[in-house]
Amino acid sequence: MRILFIVDSLPYPILGGASLRNYNLLRRIASVNEVWLAAFAMNAEQTESVSHFQEFCAGVEVEMPGPQSALSNIPGLVSYFLRGTPPELRFLDSNPLKRKISKLVSKIKFDVIHIDQVHMGLYLKTIPDNQHPRTIWGLHDYDFNKFRQIIELEPKKARKFRLWLNNQLIYYWEPRHAEKFGNIITVSTLDKQLLLSKNPKLKIEVIPNGVDTHALLPIAEDNESQVLLFVGNMAYLPCSDGVIHFYEHIFPLIKKVIPSVELWVVGKDPPDQIRELKNKGVLVTGRVDDVKPYYEKSKVCIVPLRAGSGTRLKILEAMALGRPVVSTSIGCEGLDITNGKELMVADTPELFAKKTIELLTDLTLRKQITDQAREFVVKNHEWNMVAQKLIDVYEQVASINQ
Repeated sequence: MRILFIVDSLPYPILGGASLRNYNLLRRIASVNEVWLAAFAMNAEQTESVSHFQEFCAGVEVEMPGPQSALSNIPGLVSYFLRGTPPELRFLDSNPLKRKISKLVSKIKFDVIHIDQVHMGLYLKTIPDNQHPRTIWGLHDYDFNKFRQIIELEPKKARKFRLWLNNQLIYYWEPRHAEKFGNIITVSTLDKQLLLSKNPKLKIEVIPNGVDTHALLPIAEDNESQVLLFVGNMAYLPCSDGVIHFYEHIFPLIKKVIPSVELWVVGKDPPDQIRELKNKGVLVTGRVDDVKPYYEKSKVCIVPLRAGSGTRLKILEAMALGRPVVSTSIGCEGLDITNGKELMVADTPELFAKKTIELLTDLTLRKQITDQAREFVVKNHEWNMVAQKLIDVYEQVASINQ
């Protein structure tokens, strides 16, 4: 098949959940299909990665994004409001990239056109109407649900209002715009159900997140470790909020019982409030090239998120590496797991601390949880299996009107 994959940014280097998902799917899809990639290069490092994608893609088209200021292009901002289009989408609405995509579509007959991420949905305009049945819109989250939670956490009033206004438009726009695509892809059944509740006409397939269980093998415990590990993009408000909430309300309860316990926070772009934790005995790494050494030194992984949607690749990664996880319900939302079997779920500080202490102190419980978690990811979330599910959807789409 000939596939055009349109995404917001080149997914290499891999620095977050979206790039991890897209990179692993692209490599596997391109190994058995002709794949063209169109994306933004967000920085010099991504621009340098173009040659890497050219090694396995049939073609790569990139463009630099335009101004990112909240007040940039005021006339354009007003026109978005008048059309009922979420104004945040304008940041990645690029005429140069649209022209490159239009040129590709005019000279190559694609079997499938996959547009990924909600804020790239406007690029459907570059695809002729008669090809819309062969389009797919990949949604990593149900954005209205995600931002509704994030708004509650946002401390800055101006940004809170901006997010609220944008989210009111997303609520109506996303399910309606999705109807223009041939197919929708979500990462969880929960997101599928939420979207269908807003628009029952949608044709939706679930393609879950994955993990490379061949590369990520269970690692032996460090017997001396009392390290709690959080891994995530610290520039993402739910991640930074989750760490602060854990440090202020949960960590002291654990420390009363296990004074030697440590908290390690691993992830790019930590804000000032997270960096300040270094002065309070917390290891804050910022961006790292390889997270495995931190898993090796950890005993329990924590996911104390209070907002977000989709599914957490960090949980699948920990499960593959043999580290038990304690998560909030929101943190593990979308995963078909059983509390107390593949991981521990806790939604109050007291219960979260209790479950974490149990895992830190009970070797038998840790082994039981990690064995069942590893079996779960191998059976349900191996990247090769996930990629094949997506290829199966592509084949169904490609067969339309043939």
